[in-house]
Amino acid sequence: MEKFVVNGPCRLNGEVKISGAKNAAVAILPATLLVKGVCHLDNVPDISDIREYVKILKSLGSKITYVTKNELIIDNTNVTSAIASYDLTSKFRASYYLLGALINRFDDVQISLPGGCNLGARPIDQHIKALEKLGATIEVKRGNVYATKKSKLIGTNIFFDLVSVGATMNAILASTLANGVTTIDNAAKEPHIVDLANFLNSMGANITGAGTDTIKITGVEKLVPNSIYSIIPDQIEAGTFMVAAAVTKGDVTIKNCIPKHLEPITAKLKEAGVLVDEVSESSIRVRMNTAPNAFSIKTMPYPGFPTDMQPQMCVLLSMCTGTGIIVESIWNSRFQYTDELLKMGADIATHGSTAIVKGIEKLYAAPVFAHDLRAGAAMIIAGLVAEGKTEIYHIYHILRGYENILEKFNSLGANITHEKDDSEGDLNG
Repeated sequence: MEKFVVNGPCRLNGEVKISGAKNAAVAILPATLLVKGVCHLDNVPDISDIREYVKILKSLGSKITYVTKNELIIDNTNVTSAIASYDLTSKFRASYYLLGALINRFDDVQISLPGGCNLGARPIDQHIKALEKLGATIEVKRGNVYATKKSKLIGTNIFFDLVSVGATMNAILASTLANGVTTIDNAAKEPHIVDLANFLNSMGANITGAGTDTIKITGVEKLVPNSIYSIIPDQIEAGTFMVAAAVTKGDVTIKNCIPKHLEPITAKLKEAGVLVDEVSESSIRVRMNTAPNAFSIKTMPYPGFPTDMQPQMCVLLSMCTGTGIIVESIWNSRFQYTDELLKMGADIATHGSTAIVKGIEKLYAAPVFAHDLRAGAAMIIAGLVAEGKTEIYHIYHILRGYENILEKFNSLGANITHEKDDSEGDLNG
């Protein structure tokens, strides 16, 4: 079994460059299926989720060329299949974006239900609602989603019962080439939704209001391939390094980021006493010299505090003076990782959607598991300040969303190795 070994404690110093946004890229790659031609993408993160998406697109008939590891040319001229099998879709959640893209191109689409991190119930009812409002017929049976249409999709009014990033993305994809006007109310507002709309608009789509709770899409007949489109920097990767700098009492300049996207994270770090300065329009500096003050957070849809930063912030709270409270309002199983922090000496009590975190003097190394992508990042941060060697298992979760994460941390002064563990003990967590 593969593992990361984090030798702590350490203090992070230096500069780190943020990669392209995972959550934008996993929507933009299937969005290229709306084009019967060639799309050129830059700043694509080199992570396992993207490599899996490339496999799916190739299985549908896409021709994909890597100019560099972060620059792709995708030719969808000869896409002939609208069936994505379970062995390909089961490895990550965002495979459901194929529904909104393929239903424009084909009358019959079959997508096996997606996988991804186990964060609790993740229904696709709002996705189905949007597609059915546009005129598709959806059936879920035997682990597959079947979407059919008898004629071109028709623009309509869509109101989501709850804010859903995935459903908003799928509704945009499905309505871009529909006849007439579609209005999405109670839409999600995350930066990656804006990036998807900008990508589609760069090829002739007519989408307005992305980034607000009402998005209007006027359907167009076709999209014209772009010359090259660069994906936005990853908000959560940037936030992860911000927290790591604070926890280790470091001094880190984070480059290739969008400070505006980081404001919810910056606000909480400043509340803890962390020094955060905007160096330029694409970089920030994070410094910390003293023990942080306790604070409380409640995860909310953007522009609220992102749920994907909650585990990392819990590590910071564990090192604070005083007691902080975390309220998780997005996923009902996101606190699984706290059992791993308890192994390291943290003082955390969870009660349903709430965690009470009492600050302690130090953490101690222990074998821990990455229960999901962001929990894995939290384990790395915990290992950076723990006394001894922290062994992190199930690292495939981490590799789904962070490009060159070991190299980036080590360039800042960390000592992390990627090793294989040949022991035959029970490693199921």
